[in-house]
Amino acid sequence: MSSDSLVCLKDFEKYAKEHLNRNSWGFFSAGAEGCQTLRDNEEAFRRLRLRPRFLRDVSVRDMSATVLGQRVDMPIGISPTANQGLASPQGEIGTAKAAAQFQTCMICSTYSNFTMEDIMNSSPDGLKWFQLYVRPDRETTAGLVRRAERAGYKALVLTVDLPIVGRRYPDLRHGFSMPPHLRVANLGNADLSQNKKDRNEALDYGMGGPDQSSDIALSWKDIAWLRSICSLPIILKGILTAEDARLAVQHGVDGILVSNHGGRQLDGVPATVQPSSRLCSCVITFAEKVMTQNNSRTP
Repeated sequence: MSSDSLVCLKDFEKYAKEHLNRNSWGFFSAGAEGCQTLRDNEEAFRRLRLRPRFLRDVSVRDMSATVLGQRVDMPIGISPTANQGLASPQGEIGTAKAAAQFQTCMICSTYSNFTMEDIMNSSPDGLKWFQLYVRPDRETTAGLVRRAERAGYKALVLTVDLPIVGRRYPDLRHGFSMPPHLRVANLGNADLSQNKKDRNEALDYGMGGPDQSSDIALSWKDIAWLRSICSLPIILKGILTAEDARLAVQHGVDGILVSNHGGRQLDGVPATVQPSSRLCSCVITFAEKVMTQNNSRTP
């Protein structure tokens, strides 16, 4: 299959599997545990049906939308994906340029292989948000937040659904090692090539397990802490229940990204499209936006 013949997402997935090495393909494609949630993401989306309304003038079409005060040409954006350098030497810079070309939003991952500043400078006119993990070292977290605001990112996307690192069977069987030329640029870590097979101790996204990369004591009170150190809108990524959506509204968040982390962290949780309607009915009159991540291949 040549790149010229790629016409749908499944074509791109097949092409990637054929051209990436096992290490890279395993990183991007694996789900947690038995991959039930990963499969459910696709099946639930496939079961959705459109309700067509006809005899309407569609000679002028406009897919543009306004999200947190920023205009995009279509209500489809790019969710944060770590280590894009595993797929292309251009990594996140290539993705950012493509998003800017189509005038939509890209969310930059904390675990990008280029710095957030380099990604922003590659396409300064493109709308970008910064995805954040609150780390046990709050000074490191605060530094990331300040850098994102200074660089021109328009929102913080706080990932809340990482109480533990997902057990991904391909990593357990084969191990995962970061190529020596890649680094987690935002954290200044240049040596990510260590290979560990035990996922309880393994480097997740090339940085560390839950006791290192994400603060497992994270709670609702930390929203106020984030508010105290920056003026950016705060979006919570990983909300799956109406109860948590109400709490998010009560704590003054600016948006909710309905996400199960692409089925990569917690297996057995709902597919992203299943709770979306219930969440919207609960909070749409209070929060500005409820967004859904439907890409089951997003780490």
